Amino acid sequence: MQRFRDLVAASLEQIEELFPWDLEDRLGEEPELLLLDVREPYEFDAMHIAGALNVPRGILETACEYGFEETVPRLVDARDRDVIVICRSGNRSALAAAVMKQMGYRNPISLKTGMRGWSDSEMPMVDAHGQRVDQDDADSFFEPRVRAEQLAPEDRTSR
Repeated sequence: MQRFRDLVAASLEQIEELFPWDLEDRLGEEPELLLLDVREPYEFDAMHIAGALNVPRGILETACEYGFEETVPRLVDARDRDVIVICRSGNRSALAAAVMKQMGYRNPISLKTGMRGWSDSEMPMVDAHGQRVDQDDADSFFEPRVRAEQLAPEDRTSR
């Protein structure tokens, strides 16, 4: 049986990753670079990198193909472009980038450390209204919130 971390590790063997500061440099050189944020809409609306396209991980495969209710033409037509895939921490984006590679995308690249790393590097973020997000609000948003019942039984006693 493979666990989540095993799936992520296998995905990382198939794809390239990019650190937030390297993405900042690339955006300076290639402002038209396609940023694909695969987080849930509530996460994206709270804060994201300006210009990013939000396609939640749950509908990614159908968003990448014509003929579906979820089809996103801009994404379908990006198969021959570099696509930077973004999530909260770099795990969902690694999985998504690996799937995109299997679907024929030339170079999907996962943002290593995700939006947490982008925020930790104090890079600019905007909310659903295009307003700049305050760094303190971002820090609070990305604070881990794992409840006791979400921990493995053997880890609950140490908390």
